[in-house]
Amino acid sequence: MPRAIRDTLISARELLLTTGPFIALAVALLAGAYYLLKPTPPTRVVLATGSDQGAYAEFGKRYRDELKRYGVEVELRSSHGSRENLRMLRDAKGDVEIAFIQGGASESQGTQAEEEAQPPLMSLGSMFYEPVWIFYREDAGKKVSRDGVISDFSQLRGLRINLGPRGSGVPGVMNRLLKANLMEREDLQYSNLDLVPSVVGMLAGTLDAIALISAPESPLVQMLLQTPGIRLYEFTQAEAYARRYRFLSPVTLPRGVVDLRRNVPPRDTVLVAATCSLVAREDLHPALVQLFVQAAGRIHGGSGWIAHAGEFPSPQKSEFPLARDAERYYRNGPPLLQRYLPFWLANLVERMWVALFSIAVILIPLGRVVPPLYQFRIRSRIFRWYRELRRIEDALGRKDADPVALLEDLEKLELKAERITVPLAYTDELYDLRSHIALVRARLKLARSG
Repeated sequence: MPRAIRDTLISARELLLTTGPFIALAVALLAGAYYLLKPTPPTRVVLATGSDQGAYAEFGKRYRDELKRYGVEVELRSSHGSRENLRMLRDAKGDVEIAFIQGGASESQGTQAEEEAQPPLMSLGSMFYEPVWIFYREDAGKKVSRDGVISDFSQLRGLRINLGPRGSGVPGVMNRLLKANLMEREDLQYSNLDLVPSVVGMLAGTLDAIALISAPESPLVQMLLQTPGIRLYEFTQAEAYARRYRFLSPVTLPRGVVDLRRNVPPRDTVLVAATCSLVAREDLHPALVQLFVQAAGRIHGGSGWIAHAGEFPSPQKSEFPLARDAERYYRNGPPLLQRYLPFWLANLVERMWVALFSIAVILIPLGRVVPPLYQFRIRSRIFRWYRELRRIEDALGRKDADPVALLEDLEKLELKAERITVPLAYTDELYDLRSHIALVRARLKLARSG
């Protein structure tokens, strides 16, 4: 091997041995920070929606498509509705991490001890309005009024009405509305069928009315609004309901918004609406929180039948504490880095920069030790032979010294010195060693001749 290459390799080896502990420390600190901060989000998340024909399911598909762009698989979990979604979120052994929750559905569902054992929940904000839709058959309306219009809750008394499936938020909200009108469920011929069977039953005439809470985007809602012989109950006292129940808001279904050509509905229709929130477990990865909130802006940020453009998503009207990352988004918009970098890189830098700065603060002062330590290691390859040279020189001064034997030791030392390789910057010290060996040899020869 050429001497230049050998010297370079030796220099690189010494540098690696010198810096090795510092590199190992930096890697250990980075690994620890990475483990604690978890900058890389999971690639799978379970989202609880609702019935397969409802608005939750439609929105769930849109979230699935949005997050797929970032390599995150969203598994949609169907359910009966908000109450069941809430139970799945609060199940510590379950795998549901985020869900659509209707306003007014977060009532206590267990003892205080059970609630304390449940995973804490947080809101990602309100996403859209969910009006209370009460559809009824026109012929059923004619039983209680001459024009077939039901304009008061008391006129529902005795009708065959479906109050929504158990596990959804509909029965609970309807119970409150009935009590506000001094009525009980027993005043109705009520049932708790799933959405599709209830719609089929009303169209077939086995039910007089159905109640549901859903976004206008629900295919079944849009179908019922355009079905001849089916009417929509108007909440003429919507403002009063909103004052009684903070999770309700008065909204208006504008004239002709369903079908402009056919003028459906024929006039502005006042309704009451809850707001649907995305609710997640508190341990949901912050990067996923950001992705869901940003996706919500694209999915729910436009204008609709009821909401104005930019009204949703919103940090208002949520019954759960707002997630910290969601609050930051509503206050400042998307993080600065995400506007210029791919999401995965921006997220990595955003979550790791504090750790990287802290590691740099630790390693920079320690790094000042590297040059002198490297210098010491190189010089020690030379200086360690000075001990042997000093032994030979000291032995020469004793009365019983054997110059011939000492000269043999010196020649062995010289052979070893000739095999020493050091970087060019340190060759002067190597030549110093050889000159000192020559000096001691001259003294030995002088002593032998004398």
